[in-house]
Amino acid sequence: MKRPWEVTILGLLFVFAGLAGLFYHVTQDKLNWETVLISLLRLLAVIGGIFLLLGRSWARWLTVSWLALHVVISAFHSMEQMAAHAVLLAIVAYFLFKDRAANYFRPTALT
Repeated sequence: MKRPWEVTILGLLFVFAGLAGLFYHVTQDKLNWETVLISLLRLLAVIGGIFLLLGRSWARWLTVSWLALHVVISAFHSMEQMAAHAVLLAIVAYFLFKDRAANYFRPTALT
């Protein structure tokens, strides 16, 4: 099955956002445990995006979980950030789990 445009856009966004954040934190922050943890989280976004593009169903759960974590983290910053991340989470979850995307991620029979 051909990859839905929504999955392509979201996969690329996760890859680019993860790489941009990874580059920023590696070049701007001192190397400490917090920078390593943030870098690993950014790397998860890249991995999730790549495997969304490759049609792996578990990548949907990884990217939605990644965004859900951002909702929790942003709650410690401001209500506006939390609301923005929550809306983004709802949009991403909708597009990754609606029928077209669900069919794309469904395994095909080997015959």
